[in-house]
Amino acid sequence: MQIYLDHSATTPTRTEAIAVMHRVLASDWGNPSSIHQWGERASIAIEQARFQVAALINANPDAIAFTSGGTEANNQAIMGVANLYSTPQHLIISSVEHSSISAPVRWLETKGWEVTRLPVDRDGRVDPSDLASAIRPNTVLVSIIYGQSEVGTIQPIPELAAICRHHQVYFHTDAVQAAGRIPIDVQKLGIDLLSISSHKLYGPQGTGALYIRPGLELVPLLAGGGQEMGWRSGTQAVPQIAGFGVAAELATEELELENLRLISLRDRLFTLLADCPTLHPTGDSTHRLPHHLSFCLQIPGCYQQEAITGKTIVRQLNLAGIGISSGAACSSGKLTPSPILLAMGYSETDAVSGIRITLGKSTTAADIDWTAMALQQILDRLMPKLVCI
Repeated sequence: MQIYLDHSATTPTRTEAIAVMHRVLASDWGNPSSIHQWGERASIAIEQARFQVAALINANPDAIAFTSGGTEANNQAIMGVANLYSTPQHLIISSVEHSSISAPVRWLETKGWEVTRLPVDRDGRVDPSDLASAIRPNTVLVSIIYGQSEVGTIQPIPELAAICRHHQVYFHTDAVQAAGRIPIDVQKLGIDLLSISSHKLYGPQGTGALYIRPGLELVPLLAGGGQEMGWRSGTQAVPQIAGFGVAAELATEELELENLRLISLRDRLFTLLADCPTLHPTGDSTHRLPHHLSFCLQIPGCYQQEAITGKTIVRQLNLAGIGISSGAACSSGKLTPSPILLAMGYSETDAVSGIRITLGKSTTAADIDWTAMALQQILDRLMPKLVCI
């Protein structure tokens, strides 16, 4: 039995997206910048996808710039604003951002930029009043992740965006985990910049998008032929973009029912694991991505907790045919505590024991029940004195 429960890492490309990609590869393979019929067919495929992706977040299609993925979109947002200024300014992020936000921000710090990292509570949420207090006269950008990939917490984006509008500060959100899973309306929210990734919503890997509010200034990361309305030079990956468009359109159509289905399955698994004494849920139980569960291992002192980490559980479940992920990163053979869990107030010991279980379109109730049983058996075997009842 094979059960894939790592949909926050990537999702399988849906058949409808594969079909349109095959068509584009076979028939619409021209350079979309060319003005002959071959180029026009490729250009039409891109523009159709632009409308489809825009509809997912209720955006103007002209506000969608295709990128190579969420990482590039995040870097474009951060660096595109920063490069508007000849002297360092001030920007704000949360302490639980994805590395594609935190890494370019660290680089800007080396160039003299001032950075405020907003704290989060034990559930991983930012307090909007902390943002209001942190804004300075020279604050030029705020970037707060929409749905945290490791612990599933959804941030109070409407309140945060409103504070930024009041202070006339650009607001960006990394919506890679949220887009296609929860309703997003950039016009109602008043968001300036928003990042999306295709392969998180059953589209192909290798493409994504950055929403750029009409009228907003941004310096492109890449110089060249001026594709994507000047936002992103380079010949577009037409097959991937076309597949992304189809996946976005279907995500829009299916969102309401799939959201409810995933919440039901997610809560079923939380309930089945509630009596397991070594599993401690992480993240916000109310403001949470619909497909997302996360835990850290909390093991009494009678066991050497250092020997049982999140990666231990991932490997054991993999042997059982179940794919999940760990919240900690492994670098050069050394297990590194999760910076997300550390920011939420967990100890270093707890922060190497995180696991993430993320559900998807193919997940069934039988998958949930089997996974709960397998996980409990693994924990019983690793810690026989602590039986999950």
